[in-house]
Amino acid sequence: MCGAIFDAPQYRERLKTLEARVADPGFWNDQEAAQSVLRERKRAEEQIAADEKLTSISSDVETYIHLAQEETNVEQKNDLLKDLDKELSAADTYISELETKTLLSGETDHLNAIMTIKPGAGGTESQDWASILLRMYLRWAERKGMAAELLDETPGEEAGIKSATVQFSGENAYGLLAGETGVHRLVRISPFDQAARRHTSFASVFVIPEIDDRIEINIRPEDLRVDTFRSGGKGGQNVNKVETAVRITHIPTNIVVACQAQRSQGKNREMAMKMLRSRLYDEEVKKRQAHTDKLDESKLDISFGSQIRSYVMQPYRLIKDHRTKFEVGDVDRVMDGDLDPFIRSYLMAKKTKGKLDVLPDDDGELA
Repeated sequence: MCGAIFDAPQYRERLKTLEARVADPGFWNDQEAAQSVLRERKRAEEQIAADEKLTSISSDVETYIHLAQEETNVEQKNDLLKDLDKELSAADTYISELETKTLLSGETDHLNAIMTIKPGAGGTESQDWASILLRMYLRWAERKGMAAELLDETPGEEAGIKSATVQFSGENAYGLLAGETGVHRLVRISPFDQAARRHTSFASVFVIPEIDDRIEINIRPEDLRVDTFRSGGKGGQNVNKVETAVRITHIPTNIVVACQAQRSQGKNREMAMKMLRSRLYDEEVKKRQAHTDKLDESKLDISFGSQIRSYVMQPYRLIKDHRTKFEVGDVDRVMDGDLDPFIRSYLMAKKTKGKLDVLPDDDGELA
């Protein structure tokens, strides 16, 4: 019924090997290697548990089918068929989640993610769109049981936000969200236009991995400019009274990060430094791959004008990813955080096609 998603016997053999390494008296002599082994062991255990659950699901489905075939009472047979439908739906959801996990094997996929959302040109319209995207990703995290902490937020002058930075903590956070990097386009009747005209708004999403402290990123103190300021919004007694918020500028690269989520300046500085390390790591990776990127047509250009997804609310309702051509008509459900189908289709397309288009279809939007 389910098909082979992974080779369970292979993982069982690998787990035996890993368990033997953990039992070695000198296992903890190399802390970094030991942590790597423990992470691999955890993955093997998860795959074996998944195999056992798939076997259980398959057995339950087969049982319902046999019972329904043998049942002569129409009412009871219909009840069995309803239960079978629920089992099949649950199985489909679980298998989809497993398929997504098997596509996350990158070096940084397992790390936490730091997302920055910024509006494009267009003032209040785009700022409102940026805030809608922020809510969508926060709701997605809530659905996934993933922690999401708003590290920095600059409110718009009339509505929406000028920028927001969020840390997502959970299993494969970066691997799941990396494909959201790019320009997102909204087409709707503007709530800020008295003439009720149709408007197109843009906002950019940028996602980087939160780099593990064990990865060395050389940051010289003399290359930093640290500014403190008063946090905005609701919070503890220090908010708007003491300069607890921190902004750090890395002078050589002109990278600027800020954090005002915590109540103490020290904690905000610590988080800001983590954000800076992640940004510098991302920049270094880009430099190392610059030549390859020019030749790799599957690389996504995240500049404005190359939007990855359109959210159309007028004259029809449709959300479409221009790279995978995957689309959903239930706009409200997606905006309420149901992003997994888009994430899964992107990962599968990236894995199987090796090339992702980013040119949008012409849906007749008005500027």
